[in-house]
Amino acid sequence: MSISVEVDRAMQDLLQHEDTDHDGLITVDDQGPKDFPLGNYSHQRETDFAVRGVYQLSNLLQDLFLAQKRNLKTVTIERPQLEESPAHRLVRLIKTSWWDNLTRRIDAEGIERAAPDPKMKDAPRIYIPPGAPEQFAYYSQVAKERPAMGLDVQWLPQGKLTADFIQGINHKPGVLALDMGPPQLKVPADPKQLEGFPFIVPGGCFNELYNWDACFCALGMLDTHLHVVKGIVKNLIFEIKHYGKMLNANRSYYLGRAQPPFLTWLALKVFERTKHEPDALENLKFAILAARKEYHECWTSIPRLDERSGLSRYRPIGKGSPPECRPIVFTHVFTSYAEKYGMNLKEVHDAYNDGTIIEPDLDIFFDHDRAVRESGHDTSNRVEGVCADLATVDLNCLLYQIENDICFVIEKYLGDGLVVPSEFTVTGEKADMIESSRVWCERRSKRKAAIDKYLWNDEKGMYFDYNTLTRQQSTAESATCLWPLWCGAADSLQAAQVVKRGIPKLECIGGLSSTSPETRGTVSASNPQKQWDYPYGWAPHQILAWDGLKRYGYHDEAGRLLYRWLHMMTRTFQDWNGTVCEKYDVTQLERSHEVEAEYGNQGRDFKYAPQEGFGWTNASYIYGTSLLSEDAKAALAQGLFYEEFTESGGKAHL
Repeated sequence: MSISVEVDRAMQDLLQHEDTDHDGLITVDDQGPKDFPLGNYSHQRETDFAVRGVYQLSNLLQDLFLAQKRNLKTVTIERPQLEESPAHRLVRLIKTSWWDNLTRRIDAEGIERAAPDPKMKDAPRIYIPPGAPEQFAYYSQVAKERPAMGLDVQWLPQGKLTADFIQGINHKPGVLALDMGPPQLKVPADPKQLEGFPFIVPGGCFNELYNWDACFCALGMLDTHLHVVKGIVKNLIFEIKHYGKMLNANRSYYLGRAQPPFLTWLALKVFERTKHEPDALENLKFAILAARKEYHECWTSIPRLDERSGLSRYRPIGKGSPPECRPIVFTHVFTSYAEKYGMNLKEVHDAYNDGTIIEPDLDIFFDHDRAVRESGHDTSNRVEGVCADLATVDLNCLLYQIENDICFVIEKYLGDGLVVPSEFTVTGEKADMIESSRVWCERRSKRKAAIDKYLWNDEKGMYFDYNTLTRQQSTAESATCLWPLWCGAADSLQAAQVVKRGIPKLECIGGLSSTSPETRGTVSASNPQKQWDYPYGWAPHQILAWDGLKRYGYHDEAGRLLYRWLHMMTRTFQDWNGTVCEKYDVTQLERSHEVEAEYGNQGRDFKYAPQEGFGWTNASYIYGTSLLSEDAKAALAQGLFYEEFTESGGKAHL
């Protein structure tokens, strides 16, 4: 059944009757009648067309709002769409709308959308690397033709960027140029001949290419937005060529920081989907060359390499506090210094950053803080105050994965010989040198031995980070203990121990918590709640755990964790007006989205209708549902708890 209704009048009355807390949403918190006579707003006078219940009412609100955005006076409302199961509706919205809303390009058409930075509120500015003169000409022409935009086009300097330089441009932040095509053009006469390759942003206040976010987003886009995924890979290669690494994100204040390196993993997934295309192998080879360059120049060189253990650390360059963070984030750090100097929080924060006050202990804290942010786990008690000294399980598993991937590609697809052109060589190498798979197999073997020696704890049956300064293993229990299963670095006995002893410390009703309660400790003024600690769970930890468990044959455990996460997401989506957010409180299902730690929770700041969700969380739902059995999908659509589903003999995994 369908009905044509007056959009403005229906939406106004719907909000008046059902949105009793006046937050622009219809949720389980509202105390309205939960019964809206939609037929009263139609010329058809279908008076029996009533919409009932929180979920259907919120769907109606969303449809009316989206019609209003399109300036429609009337819209046809389909009852089947209002009654669509939450699981089906969420998948549909992500695939048909949200991915498109999160896609960006940096070029003449896209820069007005991609350049604004909600964290900075500054005029649009773009920085061009010295190796891309065609882009400088292009954007200079764009700025000249569109003066109202006020686009400021700046060169980055030649040579290696220093911490002083990066801090010195924090007062004029800007977006960093990404790849454009066609790549063979030099300085074209018509700047419109260039076009930016697409990429994905996480959403919320994050309007730039966050690189490990993008790799996880890509996992949920391969079936429907392969062209965007290809663009992500091209942009990551461009960053490595021109900025030396896959950046934390493409903003000027991130120039010193990398992020967890997933390029080879993603490039191989793209290759599997495109191997029939004539340029597929060439694209894979370029990704391997770029990853190889980043591996040598960033991850396995000083200062990130610990030469004694052979393991690597997150250890970026930089000075001062991170400019993307408000001073209030560091209240627990600056309070004693504010008292010492008789300043308020902002004053002491600014005085430290401009060098008016010198505090070596603050320098050490922010060395570690930058490393925490490079790790992507910003922030957690697992890494705070020590991260620059930690050979983390996660990073070394990623490097093991890279070593394995490069070995595999060279041997299987490149005739056991990778030719390294001059643009991808590293110091001491000759252009067009040829590298065999053997050297990468040896690197993989050495890392496996180092992981076993320094990161594995046989007594506890888990993997732990290793402090390269104290030469002691950390005691912090984290979901990253499952990453060795994901990359294949664990042997069967180690995997069995992690499943038996690690998972119970982290599993909750909504999936895996990032850390254990013991690792978080007691929350206090001096130990504030951190967003990558218990009780919060994040999509990347879930995804890698599912894949790691499946790799070692633990399908029941993978299915259980998978179903718990998807059930929690579905319930939140159903009860809270379509909310899909950055992270969740996985210890409860009633208000899982209410995360107040640090900057709060991205993905919640909307009225009437969600239009983005949150990048990698969207991907976890698309990817996760693809791994479910048909029975599990049906149970998820019915809202069954995992225990209710399995009591009748249901199996969650395919």
